[in-house]
Amino acid sequence: MSVNVNRSVSDQFYRYKMPRLIAKVEGKGNGIKTVIVNMVDVAKALNRPPTYPTKFFGCELGAQTQFDAKNDRYIVNGSHEANKLQDMLDGFIRKFVLCPECDNPETDLHVNPKKQTIGNSCKACGYRGMLDTRHKLCTFILKNPPENDSGSVKKEKEKKNRKKDKENGSSSGEAGNHNDIDAPEAVQDGDDDDEDWAEETTEEAQRRRMEEISDHAKNLTLTEDLEKTLEERVNMFYNFVKQKKEDGAIDTADKEILAEAERLDVKAMGPLILSELLFDENIRDQIKKYKRHFLRFCHNNKKAQKYLLGGFECLVKLHQAQLLPRVSIVLKDLYDADLLEEDVILAWAEKVSKKYVSKELAKEIHAKAAPFVKWLKEAEEESEGSDEEDEEEDENLEVVYSPSARELKVETVKPEKADNKEEDDIDIDAI
Repeated sequence: MSVNVNRSVSDQFYRYKMPRLIAKVEGKGNGIKTVIVNMVDVAKALNRPPTYPTKFFGCELGAQTQFDAKNDRYIVNGSHEANKLQDMLDGFIRKFVLCPECDNPETDLHVNPKKQTIGNSCKACGYRGMLDTRHKLCTFILKNPPENDSGSVKKEKEKKNRKKDKENGSSSGEAGNHNDIDAPEAVQDGDDDDEDWAEETTEEAQRRRMEEISDHAKNLTLTEDLEKTLEERVNMFYNFVKQKKEDGAIDTADKEILAEAERLDVKAMGPLILSELLFDENIRDQIKKYKRHFLRFCHNNKKAQKYLLGGFECLVKLHQAQLLPRVSIVLKDLYDADLLEEDVILAWAEKVSKKYVSKELAKEIHAKAAPFVKWLKEAEEESEGSDEEDEEEDENLEVVYSPSARELKVETVKPEKADNKEEDDIDIDAI
C-alpha cells in the first residue's frame, strides 16, 4: 500500500507516492533490532540513499544503525513500531526532501565536504538554497554524499575505454580483430542513442531537455560558488544587493536577498552588508522602511544580530557628527523593531571591541549607549520583581460572588506577558 510522500497533503490523486514503511522486529533481549524491510523502495521514492532515513531514525531515537547494502538490510537497534517510524519518516521528508518554497519532493542534495555545506535544489520551482546543518544526520551526509552523478561518470569511463580500445586496435592486428568482434555492439549502442533522440523530437520534449540542461548548469554554478572563499562570496552578495538597489527593486526584494545569502552561505553576515547599503544618517526612518529585510536575517538569529551591531558601529564611523549623539535612540529603534534582542545588546555592552571601528570610537559609542543599556537592565529587574509580585497575588486571589451584581466583570491579570509571547512569532510577510 502506498502513501503520499508529503502526508500533510490528503489528495488521493497526489502524484508523489511512496510505499508504506514495513518494519520487522528480530531477536530478543539486548540483541533486539528492527529491520526496515522495504527501506530501499521507500528511499527510491524519495530520491535519497536508503542509509539517510535509516541514520535519521538512529539520530532521533538515540539508537545505533546497521547497513547491509548487498542484502538490502537496514537495521535500527531496539524494538520500534512501523507506525512510529512512519511518523518519524515525515520529519526526515520535511527536513531533507521537500522543497522549502513549493513543498515539492523533486529535490536534489549537493554536498560540499570541503566547505562543510549541503545545498538543496528543486527541479519543480527552481529553488536553490542551503540546508540547516545543525541536525546530527548532516554530519553523516557530509561524510557520505549521494552519488547523483555516478551514472554519468560510469558512461564517461566506458566512453574513454572504448576510445582506448580503438586506438590499441589500430596499432596491432590482434587487437584489431578484437575490435572487429566488438564492433556490432558499439554500433548497436549508437543506434539506441539515436533512436532515443529521434523519438523525442516533439516541441515539449525539446523544452524538457533544455530545462534539464538549465538545471544542470544551475547546479554546477551553485557548487562552484560555494567553493569560493568567504570574502569572494560576501562580495558577490554585496554586488547582488547593490544591483537590486540601483535597479530600484530593493523595496520588494527581501525574499530574493535572503535566498541569495542562503545560496552563498553568508546569511549571518547579511545585516552587515545591508547596513552599509540601506542605512545612512537617516537610519531611524530607514529602520521602519527596511524592517522586513532585516527581520528575515535577524529574527531568532543572534549571530546575525551581532553583525547588525557591527554594521551600526561602521555607520556611526561614517556619519559620526549626526549619529554619535543619537546612539541610544537608534539602538532603541532597533530593539523596538525586534531586530535586536535584549541579551544580545547587553552582551555587546559588556565588552568594547575594535573589530569594526577604532578602540577610541568604540568606547565613545558604548558611552553614548550607556543610558539605553541602563534602561534595559532596570526594565529587566522591574519585570522580574513584577512577575514575583503577580505570582504572590495569584496565590491569594479569591473570587467573591455578589447577588447584587448585574454584570460579570472580567479582568486579564497579565496582558503584557501574553502580548510579548505573541510577538515572538513574527509574521515577516505581513509587515
